[in-house]
Amino acid sequence: MASAYDANTFSGLNCTVIIANYVQNLTSSYADKINETSIVTTSSVMFVLAALLFVLNLFSRVSDVSAVLNPSVRLFLSCALSLFLPVMSYLFSEAKNNNNSSDSMPSTSPNNQQPELSLWARTILAWMLLVELLRKKVETILLNNGVQGYSSTIEHASRIAWLGYLVFFNVKSAGQKTIYGFLWTLAATELIQRVAINEVIKRSFAYGRNAERLHSYMAHILKQDDQDAAATGDVLLKQCKYAVNGEDYLEVEATKLEGNQPDTQKIKSAAADDTVITVGQIWTLADEASPDSPIRGDQGLKRLCLSFALHKLLRRRFENFLFTDAEVRSCHAIIFKGLCKDGTDKDAIAVALFKVLHDEVHFVCEYYHSVLPVVVASPLFLVANYLLFPIIVASFFLLTIVLCNNGDMFYAFKSFRNDNLVISTGVFKMVGCLFHYIRESAPALYSMVDLAITMLLVLAFIYEEIWEVIVFILSNWFMVSLIHRYASKPHLSPTLNGRLIKSIMWVRNWMSRPSLQINQLSMLGGFLPFRHPMTVTTKIFVPKEVKRSITDYLVNYMECPSNARRPLGNGWSMLQEKYPESYHSQLSWVCESDSITEVILTWHIATTIVEGMCPKQSRTTMSFQSNRTVATTLSRYCAYLVAVSPQLLPNNLDGTQVVYDTMKRQMKEALGCWLYNIPQEVVGTAAERCLKVIQVAERLLPIGKVEAEMPLVWKGAKAGSILLDKVNAEGEAPVWELLADIWTELIVYIAPSRDEVHIKAHREALAQGGVEFISVLWALCAHTGVTRPLFTRPWAFVPVERRWIFGPSILSVMEQLKDRNM
Repeated sequence: MASAYDANTFSGLNCTVIIANYVQNLTSSYADKINETSIVTTSSVMFVLAALLFVLNLFSRVSDVSAVLNPSVRLFLSCALSLFLPVMSYLFSEAKNNNNSSDSMPSTSPNNQQPELSLWARTILAWMLLVELLRKKVETILLNNGVQGYSSTIEHASRIAWLGYLVFFNVKSAGQKTIYGFLWTLAATELIQRVAINEVIKRSFAYGRNAERLHSYMAHILKQDDQDAAATGDVLLKQCKYAVNGEDYLEVEATKLEGNQPDTQKIKSAAADDTVITVGQIWTLADEASPDSPIRGDQGLKRLCLSFALHKLLRRRFENFLFTDAEVRSCHAIIFKGLCKDGTDKDAIAVALFKVLHDEVHFVCEYYHSVLPVVVASPLFLVANYLLFPIIVASFFLLTIVLCNNGDMFYAFKSFRNDNLVISTGVFKMVGCLFHYIRESAPALYSMVDLAITMLLVLAFIYEEIWEVIVFILSNWFMVSLIHRYASKPHLSPTLNGRLIKSIMWVRNWMSRPSLQINQLSMLGGFLPFRHPMTVTTKIFVPKEVKRSITDYLVNYMECPSNARRPLGNGWSMLQEKYPESYHSQLSWVCESDSITEVILTWHIATTIVEGMCPKQSRTTMSFQSNRTVATTLSRYCAYLVAVSPQLLPNNLDGTQVVYDTMKRQMKEALGCWLYNIPQEVVGTAAERCLKVIQVAERLLPIGKVEAEMPLVWKGAKAGSILLDKVNAEGEAPVWELLADIWTELIVYIAPSRDEVHIKAHREALAQGGVEFISVLWALCAHTGVTRPLFTRPWAFVPVERRWIFGPSILSVMEQLKDRNM
């Protein structure tokens, strides 16, 4: 990266002279062949890590405009950057120990009494500085409170101080010290910047201390209770006083709000009306604004503000504030009477509801796990962080130049070029020379690798800086800030603000943004021994049919009077109410278990059998396809929760793991070692696997035992064979309707949670895999008061006579299904 030779010496010389000096200077530390193998191997590893670092940074960012890194990418980048430090420390030690006269040539600096670091050592030092700059790009902005957060800051500061010592006490040449001093100054100022942002977030009533202020504000507005009980749709949403922004400026009194919990403070009514921008104000402004207004008629922007307001309420739950009954009733009305009654068709309502919920949970995810400062996004912060901060860095850089050159600026700029061969020669010319000799000289190849590592790290850093600005401007946080500014100060440049919002929205429409996805896993698909949280599972976008089914279920459930509403169940009560004759007597035993994990796995095996033995048909009704999509999608997702994220299920974690391990052993016996271990995409068809599992159900019930007491795979296989009998007798449509109803009730049943262990699990899931579908449903249930009863065993109180009806043999069923599908 630099050379101790005066660049004027090389003027007019060809590549042969440049390579002869540059390559010799760079590789002289291992030219004696003693440690060549270890040094070259380590450099090769560094090159691979740098290349992977650059590629992952590039593609992980381009795929989504998000301030949250993909967990797998983030883990790899963190490990790679952590691995850089010991590797580079080893290389730097080797280079410094092998520093000899050929590494340290005369410099243009007048103070050259002590030996200069070799070019190889200075190159490694540049890598260390660049890696330190990149390290901050994969660490969250909001650090943990307490000792852990401060220890992380101290660790970073120690690394910066160590690098500063290496730069200012080991690099002697003025021009070289200027280059390395600039990199060190940039790393130090970025550390100070991130520490300052973190402290602002933690201490501000708009961010870190927002929960307590918002708790008092919610108690204040709910005490007024001026919502029209008969209002629905947009009328109700225009009355919504949930805070979008501005609650941090509220004037509070020391006394608590009368009639409320001790953790609430009294708020002056006039202040609340003047400073807070509410959801209702945004909704009203969107309908009453001028035709050229950027938010007029834009449902997406209105719902984004609602998501932002809801995410603030949800954050309080993560910070140990409980939702009051009045707040739950209010949220229930806003969501089910307001958002779900906007006059559009049911598919559009379901899509809009889940879009609001996904944006809400994604706001929470970015708040806790963002690697970029989008949380504090605003026009003022944009100017301060991306316009004024570079000026401050430039000022420190000029100060560094002055200090490194004893105040002689003319000498500083002269030595900047003369002491750095790559800069004086030109990067492209240097690369061309190295390529010319790369086949003839091994040292030229080593030099090319070292230069490539440097360039990849520089490009990765430049790319990260540019992408940070893009993500910041296109983030939902910045958009909400612009809408807040537009609504609170309409008299200040409304045309400019409007054009800015429209321009950003136009760009956002062309960019890929995070969407609600759902993981899929089949227990009959093989590969089960390797299913763990780090396994890459199949992900699909949540089908609109799934959104519609869950929305319809919840709307119907919440519209039922509370005194006539049955508690959420695992499917037993639904079978009794909706399918008392056709299915309840034959399949109710599937739900007769206190373990929701057993119920999920049993229905999953049965659903997978029906899916595998009844291939998709192109000529079917919309309702038929919709029910099939709902059943198979939710079945595979619940199987994924059991295998990969059992902490999100209501059962005890250890109990879930025991049931899952038992099922795997039984599945291995049913499928055989080959089909059990090898994925379905490689060996075996779905029908072949299903037939092997169905054969388990041929075993007769032992005397004195009932179906619910049989092994789990047997129960799943028996339920699947019963459903296949129904398909043969009645067709697929009623079977898929039943399964869609079962899985819709099951997913709603497992979603609610009030205990702190499961709430903590949802928060940790945001860091591990982004926005989980079950976390979105949990947020909806938490807001609207959907709860799961502590003890539900309806089969224990309602006597049911089981009439086991054995259908035709398995082979005859297969033959009839085959004939029907031909």
